[in-house]
Amino acid sequence: MIQYDGHVHSLYCPHGSTDTFSQYCEKAIRLGLKGLTFAEHAPLPKGFIDPTPTKDSAMDTQHLSSYIEDVQAIKKDYKNHLDVRVGLEVDFIEGYETETTDFLNEYGPLLDDSILSVHFLKIDNAYYCLDYCPDTFAHCAQLVGSVDDLYHRYYQVVARSINANLGFFKPTRIGHLTLCHKFKKKYPASISYGEEIHTLLDLIKDKNYSIDYNGAGTLKPLCGQTYPPQDIAALARRLKIPLIYGSDAHQVKAMNAGVDSIIDTSYLTTPSKY
Repeated sequence: MIQYDGHVHSLYCPHGSTDTFSQYCEKAIRLGLKGLTFAEHAPLPKGFIDPTPTKDSAMDTQHLSSYIEDVQAIKKDYKNHLDVRVGLEVDFIEGYETETTDFLNEYGPLLDDSILSVHFLKIDNAYYCLDYCPDTFAHCAQLVGSVDDLYHRYYQVVARSINANLGFFKPTRIGHLTLCHKFKKKYPASISYGEEIHTLLDLIKDKNYSIDYNGAGTLKPLCGQTYPPQDIAALARRLKIPLIYGSDAHQVKAMNAGVDSIIDTSYLTTPSKY
C-alpha cells in the first residue's frame, strides 16, 4: 500500500481544478495515506515568458504567499491525521539558473519539500513546453531533427538540472524522470536510451538525490505508464536510489494514479524534510 503521496497539486494551479486542500486531504485519508506534499508549480523565473498558448504553466507570483499560508493552515488542521508538507515543483530552465537560485533562496526556508522538474526546452533560442500537447512535441522533434533527438535533448537537460548549482535550497527530488515518454504511443523513440538513463541514475545516486515515481503517465492515453516505467524504477531500486511515489494529481480523483502499475510498494520512501 502507498503510504505517502509526494506530488499533489492544488487549486492554485492555473491548469488544474478548483478542488480544495481539504478535499485532497480527505481523499488521502480514505486512501490510507499517512501524508502528502502539496507541490504546486512554482512561479516561473523572473523574465521568463511562458511559451504555452494558454500561459498557464505555473502559479502566478502574486499568489505564492497565499498558497504557502493556505498549506501551512491545512497542515495544522490535519496534524493529527496526516503529515501534510508545504512544497513546490520548481522548473529547471536553462539560462535562468540565477533567477531560480534567487527564488529558492527567498522561499526555500518556507518549504518542507520540493521537486525539480524539466518541462521547458530551449531550441534555437526559443523555449518550448515539451509536454504541452502532441503537436508541440512533434514540432520540437522536427526542430531538433527527430523524436530520437528530442529524447536525447530532454535527457541532456535533465542531467544539467541534476548537476546545476541552485543553492542550498535546491530540490533534491527529480520530477517525472521520463516525461518525454508522454506521447510515446504516437511519437515513439526508436532506441531505448539505456545509456542516458544509466547516466542520469548515476548522477542522482552520486548526489544522494531521490526520484519522483510519478503515476500521472498512466492516465495519459498516449503514454500509459509511470514516469519512470517499471524497468527504470527497478534499476533505481537496485542502485538504492530513494523512490518517492507522486500521483501528480491536479484534481482529487487523480490521486493514487498509477499505483496498480507499481509492482512492489514496500521500497517506496517518504521525502526527508529540509
